[in-house]
Amino acid sequence: MIICTCQWVGEYDRIPQDAVFLLAYRKEQTNKMQQTRKMSGRKRIALVAHDNKKKDLIDWAEYNKTALLRHELVATGTTGKMLEEKLDRPVKRLLSGPLGGDQQIGAMIAEDKIDILIFFWDPMEAQPHDPDIKALLRVAVTWNIPFACDRSTADFMLTSKLFHEAYEAIIPDYSEYVSRKV
Repeated sequence: MIICTCQWVGEYDRIPQDAVFLLAYRKEQTNKMQQTRKMSGRKRIALVAHDNKKKDLIDWAEYNKTALLRHELVATGTTGKMLEEKLDRPVKRLLSGPLGGDQQIGAMIAEDKIDILIFFWDPMEAQPHDPDIKALLRVAVTWNIPFACDRSTADFMLTSKLFHEAYEAIIPDYSEYVSRKV
């Protein structure tokens, strides 16, 4: 028996010796078929904040204004208006989150029109559109979109050299899911 920690089996699963070759072959074939999404050095960044977090997001954006001005900014309703005023530059404004803005951003992610999501959400207050928020975060994970939900994570993302360079993200393969028999 061999202990394997590769992505094809669970961590520390025990597999028979003759399965090692099969796993290596499967991984090689999958890598050949992997799809990627190319992001240019100029990212399309969605900015969203709940009411109690809008000030934090606006302060963060103002502090990082120089870096953010190199990118295309998209935001939901009031957050977009506040960003335009503080950054003194146009921001593509969508509907307010509870009125469908979160869903619009989710659709833009699925259509490859958003590269990064910065979403300062309030963990201490229930939102009337919680299902929309969960759906937005699910879509971001589904399409392998980097996202930050707090200032520290946003700082780490923004200061990464990958944030300002072209980047090729791996798109998960959902072909089996799409072609399943229902």
